[in-house]
Amino acid sequence: MASSNAKYRGHLPQLGDKVFITDAGLETVLIFLDGIDLPCFASFPMLKTDAGRRRLLDYYAEFARLAVKEQAGLVLESNTWRSNADWGAKLGYDAMALADINRDAIALLVEIRTAFETSTSPMPISGCIGPRGDGYKPSEIMTAIEAAEYHQAQIASFAGTAADLVSAFTITNAPEAIGIVQAAQKASMPVVMSFTLETDGKLPTGQGLRDAIAEVDAATNGHAAYFMINCAHPTHFERVLDGGSWMNRLRGIRANASCRSHAELDAAGDLDAGDPVELGRQYAGLRARFPQVNILGGCCGTDFRHVEAISHSCHVKAA
Repeated sequence: MASSNAKYRGHLPQLGDKVFITDAGLETVLIFLDGIDLPCFASFPMLKTDAGRRRLLDYYAEFARLAVKEQAGLVLESNTWRSNADWGAKLGYDAMALADINRDAIALLVEIRTAFETSTSPMPISGCIGPRGDGYKPSEIMTAIEAAEYHQAQIASFAGTAADLVSAFTITNAPEAIGIVQAAQKASMPVVMSFTLETDGKLPTGQGLRDAIAEVDAATNGHAAYFMINCAHPTHFERVLDGGSWMNRLRGIRANASCRSHAELDAAGDLDAGDPVELGRQYAGLRARFPQVNILGGCCGTDFRHVEAISHSCHVKAA
C-alpha cells in the first residue's frame, strides 16, 4: 500500500539525533485565540472551506518558517485527530467523506513541505490519529482486535497518500494502542504512539508509562517507531522518567501549557496558556537529561509562542 509520493516512509529522519519541532495545540488555538467554533473539538471540517484551508496553511507555515530559521526538522502533523468513524458520524461524515478528508489533510501538508522544506529542515508528514473515545477518560476500552479493526480505515486512507507515518495521540490505554500499531503494521506504515498522562504521570487507566510501552512492544514485536507523551504538563510526568533502558523508546513530548489536571481543564471556560518561556526551560531540562527525546512540540493551550520558546531553549541549531 506504499505510495510513491511518500518521501520518508522508509527512513524517518526524526530517528536520528537532529532536533525536530512539531506544531502546538491546534484546536485550542482555533477555539480560544481565533474564536472559531469547533464542534466535537474537530478541526478537520475546516478543510472544506476556502477560509478554513487558508487558516490551516497559515498555521502550519508559521512553524515551518521557525524550523527553517532554526535549522530544525519539522514533523508536519495532519489536522485529522477527530476524523475517525465515531466522531465523523457525529459531524455528518460517512466513511467515504472521511477518507476524502484524510487524503486532503495530507495534501495540504504536502503544499507546506513543498513551499518550505530545506536540506537542513526535513519535514516528514504524519497522518494524525485520535482515540475512538475521549482523550482524557478511557470509558469503554476496546480489545486490541477491536481497536485494530476500528482504526484500520483511517490508517489505510493515509497509506495511499504521501504520508510518511501515522501518529496516534491522546491514547489512554494499552489495548487501543496495540490495535493501532497492529493496524499500521497491516498497512505497512510506520507508526508513533503517544499516550495521555495524568498528574501522577500514569495513563488514565492507572497503568505506568513504562509498563504501557512494554505491553505495546511485546504485543507488536516493537513495530512502533517510537513513543511520545502528550496532553500533560512536564511537572506531571518528569518524575516517572527514571532514565531506564525503556526510555530509549521515548523520543517525543507534546506537553500542555497548563499545570491543571484534565478535570480542571475540562471544566475551565478560559485558556490557561501558562508561561511559554518557563515551558521552554522545562523542555531544555528534560533534553539535558534525556537527549534521545528529540521531537518537541505542544498540546492543549500551547501556541506558536510556546514552540518558539521550546526551540530557543533547546538550542536547536546546535543539535
